[in-house]
Amino acid sequence: MTRFPPLWRVIFGLSLLCVALQGADLTESLAYQRANIADGELWRLLTGNLMHTNGWHLLMNLAGLWVVTYIHRMHYRARGLLLLLLMLCLMQGIGLYLWVPSLLGYVGLSGALHGLFVFGALSDIGRGWRSGWLLLIGVSAKVISEQTLGASNEVTALIGARVATEAHLIGLISGIVLFVLFRGYGYWSNKI
Repeated sequence: MTRFPPLWRVIFGLSLLCVALQGADLTESLAYQRANIADGELWRLLTGNLMHTNGWHLLMNLAGLWVVTYIHRMHYRARGLLLLLLMLCLMQGIGLYLWVPSLLGYVGLSGALHGLFVFGALSDIGRGWRSGWLLLIGVSAKVISEQTLGASNEVTALIGARVATEAHLIGLISGIVLFVLFRGYGYWSNKI
């Protein structure tokens, strides 16, 4: 019997957590809501990433999580990936709170997924793989397009809410920042 690798246990566990939270209908208690965060409910900075508007939104984000992790699986160990995802989600919430005051509510993993994708692309580049440049240019072009033209009407209709394209930009920036920090730490400690 083949062992289920630790990296995939992390992704499977996060997927189950998102499904369980969605099924328990905890959106009101856990979603990113600016007013509640201002009143001291700081957990929403992190947990808003785990909630979704509907089943389609959840399915799209979890599929993205599995695909992005698969593409860059060679760059991650289970604990490192878990730490990276936690930091991306937290930076996502903090970034939205500090730099997008007009955004009153947010749910979804897509901002953190953009950060994970960028981190993986930069890791590819760090290994000298040209494909990393293509991935980085592609995701940057997508995010720039969303900032200027907005998200697709089809995705907006499917998730039943406005796509928070600002979250994608913050995710992209967070992925770059965390790549620099992780690599700097890895250089000095030889552990990453």
